[in-house]
Amino acid sequence: MRAATFFDGEEWRDGVVEIVDGRMRVRDAVPDDSLPRLDGLITAGFTDHHVHLQLVDVAPLARSVLGRVVDLGANPTVVARLAARHNSGHAVDAGEPIRAAAVATPGPSAVGPEVVLQVADDGPTIEYAGAFLTAPGGYPSDREWAPDGSVREVIDAAQAAAAVDEMADAGAHTIKVASNTVAGPVFGDALIRAIVDLAAARGLPVVAHAEGPGEAQRLAGLGVASLAHAPFTERLDDAEVVRQAASVAWISTLAIHDRPTRDVVIDNVRRFHAAGGTVRYGTDMGNGPTPAGLNPAEIGALREAGVTGAALLRALAPGDARASDARLLLLPGTAPADADPLAARLLSPDDLKV
Repeated sequence: MRAATFFDGEEWRDGVVEIVDGRMRVRDAVPDDSLPRLDGLITAGFTDHHVHLQLVDVAPLARSVLGRVVDLGANPTVVARLAARHNSGHAVDAGEPIRAAAVATPGPSAVGPEVVLQVADDGPTIEYAGAFLTAPGGYPSDREWAPDGSVREVIDAAQAAAAVDEMADAGAHTIKVASNTVAGPVFGDALIRAIVDLAAARGLPVVAHAEGPGEAQRLAGLGVASLAHAPFTERLDDAEVVRQAASVAWISTLAIHDRPTRDVVIDNVRRFHAAGGTVRYGTDMGNGPTPAGLNPAEIGALREAGVTGAALLRALAPGDARASDARLLLLPGTAPADADPLAARLLSPDDLKV
């Protein structure tokens, strides 16, 4: 047992960390002065709010500092099966792998047509949206990297209702809408509002890929809960940034962009964060050669946008370290203000030895 400073998902607290029934646990306590103090700070595993598990080798996630990943576009049957087996605490059977048929990632890190999705027992929790909902012929229906069964082309409210029900019944935690005017047709306002209402009736928020002039502004005004990418097509004016800071969350994905787009999106995020907007760490894992784990390039870009210190930790959204299933991380140092997510590692029983 050690005295420890830990993050409860909202703030830093004092407590103790100990081994209970073979698992490391954190609990609230006022440590006795005689109790040795852990050399470091504790958080639960971090969250990547935008990943594509069918486009990466996910096995390394089991060794990463991620505690949760949110898949924002996949074949719902495949990702539901992966999540059900993994989240129940069982690894995928080696003799019965989940395979993604004919999948290739965009960019130079393309993988072969039979990608085995395997995660060890103690990897991050998997949440997912299921398939992209898009207009007929809309993005990403024509993309080679889009896995078979990962897109639902929707023409009207009736088809939208069927698609939302399909994703909800498959265990989705959110509904993903694609709205990319650069790449093809998109939903009209009425259909977006219908999808938002249909999703709400199933208790699900809507996250939107908004790309093209005016799309981030339009989608934010139609009731989506979050944007899958911080707006990057154009610089938003200050009034729009303030409006969105009060109504939607932005998932960062800053590091996928090259300049000058990178300069635009970082400027948008800097002003959005300063206006009190909710920034969520997300990498679009699978879009090019992204690491399966915490992405230093994304952390660096967030810091460049002014998301630092406690704000950066909130963007990474670690859960409550006191949760019975928390993946516990150790961050070097004793002052929360100095906590560096990039220095985090999985807490080990050896760390508790006196």
